[in-house]
Amino acid sequence: MNSVIPTTARRRTGWHRLPVTAVRRLGEDAVAVTLGVPDTLRDTFAHRPGEHVVVRHQRAGEELRRSYSVCPPPEDPGALRLVIKRGTPDGFGAYALTGLTAGDHLELSPPTGAFRLAERPGAHHVLIAGGSGIAPLAALAAAALRTDPACRVTLVHSVPTAEDALLRDELVLVKDEFVGRFTVLHLFTREGRPPLGGRIDAGNLPGLLAALDARPGPDTTYALCGPAGLIALARTALTDAGAAPELVRSELFTLGDTADSPAVPDAPSPAPPDEPPTAEGIRVTALYDGRRRVVTARPGDPALLDALLRDHADVPYACREGICGSCRAKVLDGEVATGPQYALDAGQLADGYTLVCCARPLGTEVTVDFDA
Repeated sequence: MNSVIPTTARRRTGWHRLPVTAVRRLGEDAVAVTLGVPDTLRDTFAHRPGEHVVVRHQRAGEELRRSYSVCPPPEDPGALRLVIKRGTPDGFGAYALTGLTAGDHLELSPPTGAFRLAERPGAHHVLIAGGSGIAPLAALAAAALRTDPACRVTLVHSVPTAEDALLRDELVLVKDEFVGRFTVLHLFTREGRPPLGGRIDAGNLPGLLAALDARPGPDTTYALCGPAGLIALARTALTDAGAAPELVRSELFTLGDTADSPAVPDAPSPAPPDEPPTAEGIRVTALYDGRRRVVTARPGDPALLDALLRDHADVPYACREGICGSCRAKVLDGEVATGPQYALDAGQLADGYTLVCCARPLGTEVTVDFDA
């Protein structure tokens, strides 16, 4: 889920079975799930705004992994709560909506991630969310308002209809608590016309920012979360308007294009190796959780992750699409051919980081460090 963040995420490992203490319906296709954290795991599941967890679930003998932002309610910022939306008819989101109840248990990895607001005391933080991308931004907004009494926050949430505006009631509570410092604007893509209706696009975004007194400047930061198309469009528009790249942070929650989201940009496929791998395969060494694991990547392996999972099921991953960043590792030795690296920014790529779900090893040996 993390993207365009130059800081290093915390790496906390292992899986933990936690009880579900509450399931709150947020609309037709989403629920908020609160989990209980025993005292022995308080430090492990202490979270910062913008972090996410991975949920591991068994369905018909198949393991599903899904990444969800931690989104506590305004009245309890320390709570471990996830906003889960139905994606496919038979995915984990569908199970959460139809079968999950208080008293059940979920298997979670500890919070991680590096999605943050740019550090600018007294800044105007402008947050743009698409759909369920509201989850991390709502947490970031509330935290910024509480910790920096001189800052302002403007939140723009693009959704199809008013019924799709997740957490709308909670945002009202935050707005009432921070009168004059917190502005919320919902844009309904299937209702009305701009400026209060229609899709966000390159034509109307500059005017929207001007109306919100949110134009780029040294004391204005931006955080984006939503489909890839929306983020690409907003980032380009902000850059063209003069926003400094380091003041624009973003996180993806899906690649899927819908009628209400700008089209996702084409992503490059992994480059073919200069030479075909040897019959013996490529030796891959992975450093993870303080241990060294050595595997052989076979010619038919789609990515480094597949080679590692063959012998080591505890290697971290979730989306397998280069979105969530759960499988981020630093290439210490050798080379890899990379596919979509949505969860990494240019600085991280330059520093040698890769997502093993979208990278193939080249040469004869590769060493990657998940703990870096």
